[in-house]
Amino acid sequence: MSEERRDVRPRGPMGHGRRMGAGEKAKDFRGTLKKLIRYMDKYKIRLLIMLLFAVAGTVFSIIGPKILGRATTELFNGLVAKVSGTGGIDFEKITRILLGLLGLYLVSACFTFIQGFVMTGISNDVTYSMRRDISGKIHRMPMRYFESRTHGETLSRVTNDVDTLQQSLNQSVTQLITSVTTLVGVLIMMLSINIWMTLCALLILPVSMGIIGTVMKHSQKYFRGQQQYLGEVNGQIEEIYAGQDIVKAFNKEEDVVAAFEETNQKLYGSAWRSQFFSGIMMPVMQFVGNIGYVMVALLGGYFTIKKTIQVGDIQSFFQYIRNFTQPVTQLAQVTNMLQSTAAAAERVFEFLDEEEEDQSAKETVDIAKMNGNVEFEHVGFGYDPEKIIIRDFSAKVKDGQKVAIVGPTGAGKTTMVKLLMRFYDVNKGAVKIDGRDIRDLGRGQLREMFGMVLQDTWLFNDTIMENIRYGRLDATDEEVIAAAKAAHIHNYIMTQPGGYQMVLNEETSNVSQGQKQLLTIARAILADNKILILDEATSSVDTRTEVQIQKAMDNLMEGRTSFVIAHRLSTIRDADLILVMKDGDIIEQGSHGELMAAGGFYAGLYNSQFERAEAV
Repeated sequence: MSEERRDVRPRGPMGHGRRMGAGEKAKDFRGTLKKLIRYMDKYKIRLLIMLLFAVAGTVFSIIGPKILGRATTELFNGLVAKVSGTGGIDFEKITRILLGLLGLYLVSACFTFIQGFVMTGISNDVTYSMRRDISGKIHRMPMRYFESRTHGETLSRVTNDVDTLQQSLNQSVTQLITSVTTLVGVLIMMLSINIWMTLCALLILPVSMGIIGTVMKHSQKYFRGQQQYLGEVNGQIEEIYAGQDIVKAFNKEEDVVAAFEETNQKLYGSAWRSQFFSGIMMPVMQFVGNIGYVMVALLGGYFTIKKTIQVGDIQSFFQYIRNFTQPVTQLAQVTNMLQSTAAAAERVFEFLDEEEEDQSAKETVDIAKMNGNVEFEHVGFGYDPEKIIIRDFSAKVKDGQKVAIVGPTGAGKTTMVKLLMRFYDVNKGAVKIDGRDIRDLGRGQLREMFGMVLQDTWLFNDTIMENIRYGRLDATDEEVIAAAKAAHIHNYIMTQPGGYQMVLNEETSNVSQGQKQLLTIARAILADNKILILDEATSSVDTRTEVQIQKAMDNLMEGRTSFVIAHRLSTIRDADLILVMKDGDIIEQGSHGELMAAGGFYAGLYNSQFERAEAV
């Protein structure tokens, strides 16, 4: 709708809403992960299968070095026996050991493949469910939510945040399970070889945990900031791209670029810091691991000289110590991935937890049996309850009447329509249809009674036939064509390549503004609603096209209760009732002749438009 939003929030030069800065309160990391776990509860059987296969695959791979150590010991003992002349190398035994090892690794690879396949399915199903839930949530959200946020900010939760969640969830869960299993399994195998060497290797854990804790403490806010600023950047790009003609018309290219650079710089700073913390973990943990590796190598050499352990065990232990530091490093990376997961999931759950419109109904009525009698009884309303903009609004509209709502910008014309459709509820008084308070009706049921034609037309990338059929999806082709004829758009459609099968492009730029308006009128005719709302439907077209649209609207309004909001007063002279609004109140009402004869505010408004037209 074209009128002011009156949401009393500060807005930037391009209409941006509230900006989320770095100083915003930190979110609940643990609470978000608990929510995510609860959300994934429906996949618990598959998660259990994935867990079992991940653990089994990891365990089999852990046993491998121990078996390989036996082969090394057998080879070493054979060489020693050969040198001493007491025997030789038992290649048959070594071959059996290695074939067994190969089979073990093949089984481990199969289990790992299965767990990866299952986890990929789970992560895709989770994000699919989230997108489905978000899509359903959007249709249950109150109008005030969308009027207080940019489109890009909302879209970012559906795209960027869900994509981030999918990627990080798929990697982090699997990595977490395999890393923990590897860490425990390797520790057990190391203890089975030599306790002292194991204790030496464990000395690196406090250092590793200290590094991980420090990174977690400092990196969470940067990951959160990265997701927030990414949403802002998307919002700016979406709005600037959609409003390129306005940007160029007002020569605001430099200002737009400067505003984008400011937000982009914030995104760069958050992304750089979060990726720095993520990237620094690997080299730091490798350095710590190498120190532990050197210490164990020295101690292992000592025990070998003392003949306390076998040569093959030394080789196995070296592999285990390398495998021991690897899961520690992976756990450090998992913590960073979990930060991304939590940051993205938080924003998604924030959206899903937003307050919804009350869809309950105190009474159920048959819309088909209702008429279009509308009554406003001492309505008072303010978008902010502390700032009432409509103080005492009363009017009665009979079924089938054409009601024009006029007044200066900011008078409350569009606000009245929003109240009628229950986009907002009144603060006092009541709005009634056929004597029933609309608050007693379900919002969805109520809105089935209304058809709307707005100044800002909405068409989508599909055929002309399907765009008109959107008004009533079960309509036949013949009914669609009949609606187009009533809207005086049929002849134009037949001159286009493909006729009704012509596809409108994504920007719907292959039809003119006037034709777009006629298509939306045809859609409203097809919908055949009880009550019509026409909000500035002719304000963006030329006078000749306006006459054509006016004829189509006359067909549309015939026999229906109609509310017409128009700045061009010449288009509403034949209205049954004209409501003149100023500062949120109806100050005059009557027919055009009655109001002109009264010589009041309406007469002055009408004459001023006529004088301007004469001057032009």
